[in-house]
Amino acid sequence: MASLEVVRSELADAHKDTRLNLQAVLEGGSLTPEQRWCVAVASAYAVRNERLKEAMVNEARKALANPEPVIEDARAAASLMAMNNVYYRFRHMIGKESYSTKRAGLRMNRLAQVLTTKVDFELVCLAVSAINGCEMCMQSHEKVVLEGGLSEDQVHDAVRIAAVIHAAAVGLES
Repeated sequence: MASLEVVRSELADAHKDTRLNLQAVLEGGSLTPEQRWCVAVASAYAVRNERLKEAMVNEARKALANPEPVIEDARAAASLMAMNNVYYRFRHMIGKESYSTKRAGLRMNRLAQVLTTKVDFELVCLAVSAINGCEMCMQSHEKVVLEGGLSEDQVHDAVRIAAVIHAAAVGLES
């Protein structure tokens, strides 16, 4: 059972900044513990590194009084954004009006059936969309999150977590 400390210790000296940042972004900040760990778990699923995913899930279970809804929403957000980010990134990058007028026809019911809160789920989708590089999705989720009452600081902190977890996955694979 991987812990965050074990994973951090597996990062070579070339990844010292990532090792330090991995600890720093998961402490404090403007996010609630539930938001922080949901972003971290979803980001770990999105970067597809088994050790990192296991460590984030284990840490979330230790840090939260009721971790299972957070972990399930994280898994759902990572999966939905894996689909949506490819589709909407394609539409945006091709830039043809003909594609943007077509109905996506992709089921996204889970967006309306969250276990945590709608705005937190959207924040997690934003962070995963940043990892996946989908401009349209980032803009859409950021708008919903801000309209839902979260701050730009919270958006910033969520994306910082996603960025560092992505870096950790790269470091663990190199």
